[in-house]
Amino acid sequence: MAASPWQDWRVIADLHTHTVHSHGLGTVLANATVAASRGLETVGITEHGPQTIPWVAVDSAATYEQIRVEARAAEKATGVRVLVGAECNVMNPAGDLDLPPAVLSGLDLVLAGLHLLIWPADPRGLPGAARLVLPNLRPLRLFRRVRARARATNTKALTEAVRRYRIDIVTHSGLHLPVDTPELARACAARGTRMEISSRHHQTDEAYVRAAAREGVDFVFSSDAHKPSQVGDLARCLRVAERAELAPERVWNVA
Repeated sequence: MAASPWQDWRVIADLHTHTVHSHGLGTVLANATVAASRGLETVGITEHGPQTIPWVAVDSAATYEQIRVEARAAEKATGVRVLVGAECNVMNPAGDLDLPPAVLSGLDLVLAGLHLLIWPADPRGLPGAARLVLPNLRPLRLFRRVRARARATNTKALTEAVRRYRIDIVTHSGLHLPVDTPELARACAARGTRMEISSRHHQTDEAYVRAAAREGVDFVFSSDAHKPSQVGDLARCLRVAERAELAPERVWNVA
């Protein structure tokens, strides 16, 4: 049997994790401690943006500065580099994110993805959010025409966000909300944005990787950890990459 092209490579970072600052169960220090125990060099603390339901979101944009203080302390305690980022919500078909450019520019990582539980801070944003969310509600998606419209709108929202913002990673594409993977991959490849292979969400399977990889996009392995014990648990990502025959050089956080 031929040796796997992955045998001489290792994952050096987990760039998508959550803590109690959004809807995770651990602290910044706990995530960094587990990252160190798994031999990682870097961990990303990437809390959900503020315009979603309260128990999922950060309290406000100011929370990211508090996370930065905790990140510096965790770095000293563990020796792991701790990056401060956000998993932004795409808020409407125009691709608006739920953090302003001034906050985004101060982050180490900008992740973005589609989530159903968004809630605009400004009531004027409700019609745009509704155009994105309503066609994706399960009862309405029983109708073929609604499903097609939802897929087109979801794809437009993500590709517009990628074109308009400097996004490092698009998270869990296809999770609960259907997306045209090749079209999104082309937009990401043009902008140098990576697409996530998630150990948490099975929508990022080998069919998704093959479809995206054909468009020239690169990838990142992520745990999307919601508790410290999940940080760096990326074995499923590796299995998906191997089955999809993805070259290690196409994955951002391996070396």
